[in-house]
Amino acid sequence: MRRLIADFILLKWLKNRFKDLYKSYEEKKFSDKLKLIEELLSFKIKNKDYYLKAITHRSILESRPELKKSNERLEFLGDAVLGMVVAEFLFEKFSEEGEGQLTKYRSHLVKKETLADIADKMDLKSIIIFDKRFIRSYKEGIKTITADALEAIIGAIYLDLGLTRAKEFIYKWIIQPNFQSGKYQEDTNYKGQLLELTHAKNLTPPSYEIVEEIGPEHDKIFAAKVQIEDKISAIGEGKNKKNAEQEAARKALEILKSL
Repeated sequence: MRRLIADFILLKWLKNRFKDLYKSYEEKKFSDKLKLIEELLSFKIKNKDYYLKAITHRSILESRPELKKSNERLEFLGDAVLGMVVAEFLFEKFSEEGEGQLTKYRSHLVKKETLADIADKMDLKSIIIFDKRFIRSYKEGIKTITADALEAIIGAIYLDLGLTRAKEFIYKWIIQPNFQSGKYQEDTNYKGQLLELTHAKNLTPPSYEIVEEIGPEHDKIFAAKVQIEDKISAIGEGKNKKNAEQEAARKALEILKSL
C-alpha cells in the first residue's frame, strides 16, 4: 500500500513538473517572439497580451485551447487603422487628385497581396502561432495568415501604444516601401478595368456569380464566374469572394483584349 501511495505521489509530482517545464518552455518561446516583434516595431512593448493575441491564428485554438482567442478581432481593428492612416497620407500628399485616383492608390496599399508581401519581408511566418494541418494550400494559406496577422499587429500597436506609434509602423513598413518602388500606382482593380473596356466596346456590363465553395470554413476557396453577354466567360479562384471575382475579371480582360 505504501508503495502504491509513493508511486502515486511520484506520478503526480512528475505530471506537475512536466506542466511547469512545458509552461516555462512556452513562456520562453513567446518571450523570444516578443523580442522579434519589438525589433520589427523599433520600440518597447507595454502590454504583451495584445501581441500574443495578434500572432495567434484560429487554426491553433483546437490544440492550444489555453490561448482562448485568435487575432480576428485585432485584425478587424488593425484593418480600420491602416485604412484611415493610408487615406490621410494620400489625402495630404495628392492634394490635386480626385477621389477615384486616391481610391485606386489606397486599394493597392491595403490589399491582402500587398500586406502578404510585406509580411514575407518581415518574416512574420516565423512569429505567428498556427497549425499547418488546417491550411488547405500552405503557399497560399500562409499569405492570408501573415497578411491578417500584420493587420492584427497594427491593431495591437494602436491599443498598446496609440495612433502615433501605429502610424510610424505603417509608414515604415507599408507606405514608404510602396512609394519608393512605385507599386502604389499599379491598377489591380480588374473588375473596374473590365467594366470600362466593355463600355468602350458597347457590350453589356459583366455579371458575376459564385459557382463553387471548396474547403472547410476556416480555409475556404471560392470560385467566381464572370459572364459578358454570350461571348466571354471566365472563372477565377480566391480566398474570398472579392478576390475570386477579381481573378475572373483579370482572365476575362485578357480574353477581351485579344479579340
